[in-house]
Amino acid sequence: MTARYIPRYTYEDYKQWEGDWELIDGIPIAMAPSPVSEHQLLLVEIAKELSFALESCEECFVVAEEDWIIDNETVVRPDISVVCGKLEDFIRKPPYLIVEIVSPSSAHKDERVKFSLYEEEKVEYYVLVYPKECKARIFHLRNSKYDKVGDFIEETAHLAGDCPITIDFAKVCKKLKRLRQQ
Repeated sequence: MTARYIPRYTYEDYKQWEGDWELIDGIPIAMAPSPVSEHQLLLVEIAKELSFALESCEECFVVAEEDWIIDNETVVRPDISVVCGKLEDFIRKPPYLIVEIVSPSSAHKDERVKFSLYEEEKVEYYVLVYPKECKARIFHLRNSKYDKVGDFIEETAHLAGDCPITIDFAKVCKKLKRLRQQ
């Protein structure tokens, strides 16, 4: 069977579906069941760090699990997005920064499919967070390609821009370590 026989779907179809889905180039991708506690804890801690870093920035907002409608055939739901400018009912333009918390079931999609998609859509910063190691890999868009800023475990990342962002990964991972000690 060739690709031309695979059904293609649109945003109108997507709106009718039950459950959690993403739509990439017209192809539906089921999202994993509700994330485990480690994932959710990291999501909250990173969102808090970003919100604190952007407290004095009147242009940017931190949103979690918000649909980004890229076009009629592509809708994704990043774990965390920093959106600058007007905030609508859904994200409708490239976020300034996206964070994806990588699980074994989402690794290929986050590291390959979304990496290429976010690069193509010109998302300034892409952050991949790995709960097992509590490690973050940060990429910055330069000349339309992602350059790796670095790997962060206990370090603080400083991201330049109109509203500079600082993320203290030692602080982010502190609660995760406590959760694992229980």
